[in-house]
Amino acid sequence: MRELLDILEHADDPDEFLEHTRLELFRDQVFCFTPKGELIALPRGATPVDFAYEVHSEVGDACVGAKINGRLVQLQTKLRNGDQIEIITSKPGVPSPDWASFVVTGKARARIRRFVRSKQRTEYGQLGQAMLEKAFAKDGYHFSVRAIESVIEQLGISTTDDLYISIGQSHVTAASVAELVVNGNGGETLKKILAEGDLDAAPNGAGEMTSGIPIRGLTPGVAVHYSNCCHPLPGDRIIGIQTPGKGIAVHTIDCETLESFHEMPERWVDISWDLGVTEDTAHVGRLNLVVANQRGGLANLATVVADSQGNIVNLKITNRTSELFEMLLDIEVHDSRHLNDIMAALRGVSVVSSVSRVIH
Repeated sequence: MRELLDILEHADDPDEFLEHTRLELFRDQVFCFTPKGELIALPRGATPVDFAYEVHSEVGDACVGAKINGRLVQLQTKLRNGDQIEIITSKPGVPSPDWASFVVTGKARARIRRFVRSKQRTEYGQLGQAMLEKAFAKDGYHFSVRAIESVIEQLGISTTDDLYISIGQSHVTAASVAELVVNGNGGETLKKILAEGDLDAAPNGAGEMTSGIPIRGLTPGVAVHYSNCCHPLPGDRIIGIQTPGKGIAVHTIDCETLESFHEMPERWVDISWDLGVTEDTAHVGRLNLVVANQRGGLANLATVVADSQGNIVNLKITNRTSELFEMLLDIEVHDSRHLNDIMAALRGVSVVSSVSRVIH
C-alpha cells in the first residue's frame, strides 16, 4: 500500500498511475507483444528464446535471431515490459544446447533438453556401433547385424539401437558383446551366418578377446577406464569409483581426486591388479621434470627414455625461465616399476634438476 501511495503521489495522470500499478502487481512477470500485437506473458528474466517457444514450439526450434522494438539483439537478452519481439527463424531449425543456460520457462527448457537427449542418443548410438565394429575386427570377424540380434535378449536389451547406445554410454563394453557373439551362446548363430556367407572371417581367424584391463574385483561387462588425473599403473595400489553412464574409473589409492568422493562410499569399488595376466597394453605414466635450459637438453631426455624401453607420447612445457624450464612428460611404460626405472635414469642426466611422478 505504501508503494502504491508513493506511485499515486508522483503520477501525473490516472493512466500513468494505472500503468505503474500494473507493473507493481505483476513484478514477477513481463508482458511483451508479437509484431501483430498479440500479448505474451512471461516470467521475469525471460529471453527472446522463451518468447519464441511461448508463441509455438516450432518457432522456438527454428529461432536463429530476434529483434526487440526493431533492433537486432542477442538471444540471451532479457525482455522488459512492453517490448515488441520479432523472432527470426530458419528452417529446418534445431535448438541450440547453449540455450538451456539462459532460458527460464519450463516449456523452452523441456523442449531444448528433449532435443539434446535425442542428439546425444544419436551420437552415442553412432559411437557404440563404431566401437562394436572395431571389437569384431579385433576378434577377426566383419561386423554383422544378424549376429548382434542373436544375443541382445541375453543382454536384457530390446533393440540393436539400444545396444549401440548402451555401448556408447559405457554401460556395456563392446568387447563383452563381441565375445558373447563369438564364443558364447551366440556362437551357433555365428556359425550359421558364416555358412550362409553373410559374415566373413578374417584371414587369420578369430583371436582371443581381451579388455586390456588386468584387474580383479570387476563385474563382467562393466566398462572400465584409467583416470587421467593420476595415471594408474600395474603395481600401484588402486581403487575403483563408479561413475553413472561411464562405468568404473580406476584411481591410485593416493589420488587427490578421491577426496571429492569421501562422502560417497557406495561408489567405491575394491579392486586390484591381476599381475598374473600377461597383456601387451601400454600404460601412460606422467612425470614432472625441472630441466636446465641448455642446448641438447631435450635430446638427452628422449635418448634416456628410449634406452629405458619407454616411449614419450606427450610433452608440455608448463613454465620457462632463462635458466630452467618445467615440463610434464607422458611416457608409455609396462608398469610402475618400469616408470621408476626411467625416473632413476632421468635423475642421472646432468641437465635434470628434479623428476617426480604426477599423482593428483
